Amino acid sequence: MNSIGEAIQLFENGYVCSQAVFAAFSEDYGLSKELALKIGACFGSGMRKGEVCGACTGALMALGLKYGDDKAKSNEVCEKFLDEFKKENGSIICRDLLECDIRTPEGVQFARDNDLFKEFCPKMVESAAKIVNGIL
Repeated sequence: MNSIGEAIQLFENGYVCSQAVFAAFSEDYGLSKELALKIGACFGSGMRKGEVCGACTGALMALGLKYGDDKAKSNEVCEKFLDEFKKENGSIICRDLLECDIRTPEGVQFARDNDLFKEFCPKMVESAAKIVNGIL
């Protein structure tokens, strides 16, 4: 299975978006999947506040594993990733992508009622993983 498929599978197996994307690439750059899953745990759902999409933060952590030793290169790939993700999806902000405010119980309920976490979020995981794969 490639990293894109693995990211989707991890998400479907119950890991949050940030964990799924980060862990799918981690072993290729010297970090165990187990540790990547732990590191990525608190970044899902825009750090639980609807901020930067967890799939994006997972992707940026993965890019950091490869390019983190070179500040100029890491800045370059960060900008490239964020620009491509925003171009493809319209935003990098979780609550904008979901079109609801998951900081509120009502927003979370709206997301659940509309299967956003099951139907929409996997698309963001796939998008992030594809963009990372293209950059790497």
